[in-house]
Amino acid sequence: MEVEVKLRLPDPESHQRLSDLLSPFLAETLIQENVFFDTPTSALAAANSALRLRFYNLDSRSVLSLKSKPKLSRGISQVEELEEPIDPSLARSFVTEPSGLLELRNDSLIMQRVRGDFGVNELICLGGFKNVRGVYEWKGLKLELDESVYDFGVSYEIECESKEPERDKKLIEELLKENGIDFKYSDINKFAVFLSGKLPTV
Repeated sequence: MEVEVKLRLPDPESHQRLSDLLSPFLAETLIQENVFFDTPTSALAAANSALRLRFYNLDSRSVLSLKSKPKLSRGISQVEELEEPIDPSLARSFVTEPSGLLELRNDSLIMQRVRGDFGVNELICLGGFKNVRGVYEWKGLKLELDESVYDFGVSYEIECESKEPERDKKLIEELLKENGIDFKYSDINKFAVFLSGKLPTV
């Protein structure tokens, strides 16, 4: 189970102010491309699941993931997640030939589950979005400041994977409030934003 704090920022100015504030703690910047797959009848989405390929920093590495049963309440996200590294050139081929993913079933626990638990025997590529992620080591937390670029606009969010989400959410809220940075609790995840075709209200 992946548990994260997720707080949405209202605009690029708030994102920039927080980025500047956290700059002494910057560990790395990641350029991510997220591509999603489902059946022609949206069987995975209907089962509250998402199959994703994520490419990092111009295909330097890639990861296949299956996320299921997401819950998001008052800025705390919980989701069942499986992840597997995958060769970037192979992963890139699946964007144009999604059926190749199904052929991984003997080498991939994720694809075994997709085929077995969800009965999937055909996949299409849904497209996706890009994300610029600043990763910061701050007060023992790993903060991830995201600028997510969709075809229909840009959204901003700060995330933190956490074993004590209520405590860590309070720390992040205090940082934002003390520096006059507006925010609200995220109430929809990035995949749901992508599917909706519109930015969340802030």
